[in-house]
Amino acid sequence: MRTGVIAKKMGMTRLFQDDGRHVPVTVLSLEGCQVVSVRDKERDGYVAVQLGAGSAKAKNVAKPQRGAYGKAEVEPKAKLVEFRVADDATLDVGAELSADHFVAGQIVDIQGVTQGKGFAGAMKRWGFGGMRATHGVSISHRAHGSTGNRQDPGRVFKNKKMAGHMGARNRTQQNLEIVRTDVERGLLFVKGSVPGSKGGWLLVRDAVKLPRHPEAPYPAGIKSAANSNEAPADAPVETPVEETVVDTAATDGAQES
Repeated sequence: MRTGVIAKKMGMTRLFQDDGRHVPVTVLSLEGCQVVSVRDKERDGYVAVQLGAGSAKAKNVAKPQRGAYGKAEVEPKAKLVEFRVADDATLDVGAELSADHFVAGQIVDIQGVTQGKGFAGAMKRWGFGGMRATHGVSISHRAHGSTGNRQDPGRVFKNKKMAGHMGARNRTQQNLEIVRTDVERGLLFVKGSVPGSKGGWLLVRDAVKLPRHPEAPYPAGIKSAANSNEAPADAPVETPVEETVVDTAATDGAQES
């Protein structure tokens, strides 16, 4: 079991296939998804990788968290999440994950907080049909109707479908397909819709009900030095070529003599 990633929901669009069909996709962006800490089995009792994404101002981060970020030598993050991993799937602190952590055609599970709808009635929240528009119904056209029985049991049963707060729940949508990845821009294109609103943070993991894609990198897709501003340590160093300056006047004088 390998780690997931923290992605930001950018919105929806569509992609055209080679045969002309278009596929509705949700665009997810990986913004500085780095390893902040690693949980060890001997010290913590379990194995996990703590990832951070986005950026936050230092004044808005608690002092203990600032110390943890300073120890890891990473900038303060806007979102911090732990992912349980296998013993051989841990990562180095400071490593940054890229979009090639997933491959096209892979099936993933996406977790996020759904869009909040506020206090909603029974018709919107549960799909109730409501009451009649006429024939004696007054004021109660969108009411949910009776909620209880008689003196026995003399109460309303728990989990009764009634009006109340709708949305803003933590939900996981399973078996979504990765249509395309853009490593340079750090984008994931997921088929269909995902929980949450634009700008919200999502957790993208390998599907738990299906085996991992054979081409998916293990333990993770790390951002290479070629995509960053730093050159790899073993890269060849180009030596400047010294240009030889020839005095043309002296050469012409020697030829005339």
